[in-house]
Amino acid sequence: MNLEITPPRALRGITRVPGDKSISHRAAMLGALAEGDTQIENFLMGADCLATVKCLAGMGVSFTGPDENGRLTVHGRGPAGLKEPENVLDAGNSGTTIRLMLGILAGLPFFTVITGDASLRRRPMKRVTAPLSRMGARIWGRQEASLAPLAVRGGELQGAGFSLPVASAQVKSALLLAGLSARGETRVAEPAPSRDHTERMLQYFGAEIHKEGLTVWIRGGQVLAGRRVTVPGDISSAAFLMVAAAVVPGSDVTIREVGVNPTRDGILEVLRAMGADLEIFNRHHLGGEPVADIRVRYSRLKGITIGGELIPRLIDEIPILAVAGALAEGELVVRDAAELKVKESNRIATVVGELRKFGVEVEALADGLRVRGGRPLTGALCESHGDHRIAMAMAVAGLVARGKTVIQDAGCVDVSFPGFAGILNTLRVD
Repeated sequence: MNLEITPPRALRGITRVPGDKSISHRAAMLGALAEGDTQIENFLMGADCLATVKCLAGMGVSFTGPDENGRLTVHGRGPAGLKEPENVLDAGNSGTTIRLMLGILAGLPFFTVITGDASLRRRPMKRVTAPLSRMGARIWGRQEASLAPLAVRGGELQGAGFSLPVASAQVKSALLLAGLSARGETRVAEPAPSRDHTERMLQYFGAEIHKEGLTVWIRGGQVLAGRRVTVPGDISSAAFLMVAAAVVPGSDVTIREVGVNPTRDGILEVLRAMGADLEIFNRHHLGGEPVADIRVRYSRLKGITIGGELIPRLIDEIPILAVAGALAEGELVVRDAAELKVKESNRIATVVGELRKFGVEVEALADGLRVRGGRPLTGALCESHGDHRIAMAMAVAGLVARGKTVIQDAGCVDVSFPGFAGILNTLRVD
């Protein structure tokens, strides 16, 4: 599927974005491990989250839904309710699915094989399989269990302490989920804060979690209880609309009930530092997560330098921030973001390559990129590289480029933002 974009006169209106991808994954997983039903509202109906549901169903978990409104009920029967799957589990393109599922599988006393699509089979897994093996899980796979497909024989885990070399919510979450099934205590220390949805949701489901500074720990053997979960709007999806409103002249867009978890709100900090006209209001909580309405109006942006501890709080938003940088005065420089090379695509290379098609002056750095803004953009023929965030970032660039922009293979957008093109169309003023 191709996506065609032409510049509107402005973007205006009030809208919502689909449920948060990270929280949707975790709600389904913890619901499966809990005793009793978990009712989820606004579950993200994207390919990644549906892959998680399919993997859990392959282990005997019963679901009602999801329906077209994102209502999903997980009929949990505790860890004992999960059974050895008859077939290989398929995580599709979802790194969250495979890495967090490895943490769950490590604690289950049966044999499982889990794999994914060609892109996922190239993504590094050693960062998860090595610490899980230290806890007692037996894991086999290509290149010494560093690449999928991976075979897991779980059970009989012993809690341990880990100091992660790089802040990673996926690695931390896998270890905490394994720790839930382990004897004793499992501790995870990070060099910088990463998103904390797993800790928040474990607490919401009744687990006792301890945190001191950048270290979090959990005691094994705790029983989770099914809960009602309303998933906030995904700030990573909202980021595309925020930047679009900030760069298209005359725009004024409000996005309702967006998750503003402080481990995820780096995009708000950066846009403000760039000079965006951004208002956050109606703050409240949904299922242990902070949410708010966000209003963004057009403004002239300026380039800044970002790096360090800010990067884990906006790692998924860097492609769209690069577009903002292309339309800002001065330079946007991103450092300490080498993790981008092992996402759904090498996002440093793909962002640089695609933005150059618009006439943007941009260069790759060893751990990030440099974008020189202020030059007019010309419509381009873009490739998504099978990466949903690249496709949407280039669509936003197309909103301010002269002529027509076409993004090829844009069906991947449905991974995280089903209905993206439709929402853009409802906000258009032509």
